Amino acid sequence: MKTIFLLLSLLPGIALAADGKLIATPGVSQIEGAAGGGLVPWAQLAGYASRDEIAVNAFASRGTLDDYSLDVFGAQLNLYDRLELSLAEQEFHVESLNLNIRQRVLGAKMRLYGDIVYSRFPQLSMGIQYKKLHDPLVANLLGAKDDSGTDYYLAASKLHLGAVAGLNWLWNVTGRYTEANQIGLLGFGAEGAGYEWQFEASTALLLGRHVAVGVEYRHKPDNLGLQEDDWKSAFIAWVPNKTISLTAGYIDLGEIAGIDDQDGLYLSIMGNF
Repeated sequence: MKTIFLLLSLLPGIALAADGKLIATPGVSQIEGAAGGGLVPWAQLAGYASRDEIAVNAFASRGTLDDYSLDVFGAQLNLYDRLELSLAEQEFHVESLNLNIRQRVLGAKMRLYGDIVYSRFPQLSMGIQYKKLHDPLVANLLGAKDDSGTDYYLAASKLHLGAVAGLNWLWNVTGRYTEANQIGLLGFGAEGAGYEWQFEASTALLLGRHVAVGVEYRHKPDNLGLQEDDWKSAFIAWVPNKTISLTAGYIDLGEIAGIDDQDGLYLSIMGNF
């Protein structure tokens, strides 16, 4: 959290004119800190910085399920629309045990090619997310191999103007190379199980300039043999201006640590500077 406050303290000095993109095109904050949807990192970089600007964002998110909850706080830094750096602090609460599992995620994403609006082909970015559990007890008991790990991903995004009944349509596909169990909250890998490629995807319609509705899907590995289900969501994002965005959604996370039917609501707020 100290790093987040440090970034925010620097805003008056560095976040002066990050206004170089169309409204809503950077997406929102992803639960591991990257720019994108709620569940999936997109190829876009955080904030509205163009190639001669710097942008800083801060966000807070909460997902409430039947037996669990997840709180995420973080910050993002966009350097000249080429490199995104991010930090996320996650706290996963197990209601039945009154137990908190905390994880830190440090991320970096580099734009390799294109622009989601103006280039002929989709914008392409590659990223990494280094994850470290503060509380590895549960992961160790369940048979996880490590309490830290790194995800690698490649994302492609494209916004098609006026493509669906005159509305702008966005799609994203992401390939993630990971051994994380429940995104790392239950550790990384297991005996005889390790890194695999996983598929993730998002699509959204922009209902005018300020509202977007969409769905997401995230394929996940099952290293621990606990029937780790794929994640799905439907969301609506309101972006009244380039300073703030609000996102609400329904999330279906399936079975988590042997408890099935984990679904609920997701809320997120993000400030762009």
